[in-house]
Amino acid sequence: MSGCHSNHYDHSVTRTNEFGQPIGDDLLGWREPARPSRLALEGSRVDLVPLDPGDHAAQLFEAFAPASASLWTYMSFGPFSDIHELSRTLDGLNRLDGWLPYAVVVSGVAVGLAAYLRVDPPNGVLEIGSLAFSPGLQNTSAATEALYLMIDHCFELGYRRCEWKCDDLNGPSHTAARRLGFQYEGTFRLATHYKGRSRDTAWYAITNREWPDLREAFQAWLAPANFDEGGTQLATLESFKAALRGDE
Repeated sequence: MSGCHSNHYDHSVTRTNEFGQPIGDDLLGWREPARPSRLALEGSRVDLVPLDPGDHAAQLFEAFAPASASLWTYMSFGPFSDIHELSRTLDGLNRLDGWLPYAVVVSGVAVGLAAYLRVDPPNGVLEIGSLAFSPGLQNTSAATEALYLMIDHCFELGYRRCEWKCDDLNGPSHTAARRLGFQYEGTFRLATHYKGRSRDTAWYAITNREWPDLREAFQAWLAPANFDEGGTQLATLESFKAALRGDE
C-alpha cells in the first residue's frame, strides 16, 4: 500500500471539541523526554556501546570481512576497502546531528552497528536504523536482544513512538520490522536517494501503547528457558506475541 497511513491503525474517535469536531487523545501529562545519552545498554547476550572508532573500527572491519558486498546494498555507506575508510565513516556517523550510533558488542567484541537517529524529543519520536549486522551476528538471539534493548530504552525514556524505516525494496528489513512488532504505516514515494539511486521509503512504528504487551513477549522469548543447550529457540517470538493477542 502506498500513502502515509495503514488500514491497520485504529482511527476510532473518542473525543470531540466544543465545535463537535473530532480531536486527538489528551496527552495525559506526557512530558518531553530527554535525549538518549552516551551510555551503554547492557543485556544478557549483548551490549550496545556508544560508537568509538578508536575502539571499534578494527573489530568491526574484521567482523564484516566475511560478509558479501550485498550486506551494504541498502545502506548509505559501505562496503569498505580498508579499515581507514571504515573508521572515517564511523567518525562521520558520530558527527551527525540527532544521531547516537552504537557498536553491537558480543563477548567484548564489536560485531555490528545500530543507531538512534532523527531523535525528536519535543514530539516524543525517535528512529532505530543504520543497522549493519555482521554474518556472525545475523539471525542470533543476540541480534534480537540488541534491538529489544534499543526499543525498550526508547520507551523507558518516555518517547511515544519508535520508528523503523527502510528502502521499500529491502525485503529482509520489512520482515525484521514485522517480526519485532513494528506496524507498517505506508510508503513514501521518491522520499530520498542514495548511492545514485532513488528510494521509496517504507515506514513502520511501535507506539508506547503497544510496547507493554510486546515487551512481555520479548522477555518471554529471551528467557533462558526458551532456548535449548545448543542455543536454539524452543518457541518463536511470533508465538509469544500471538499468545498475548489471544490468537488460537
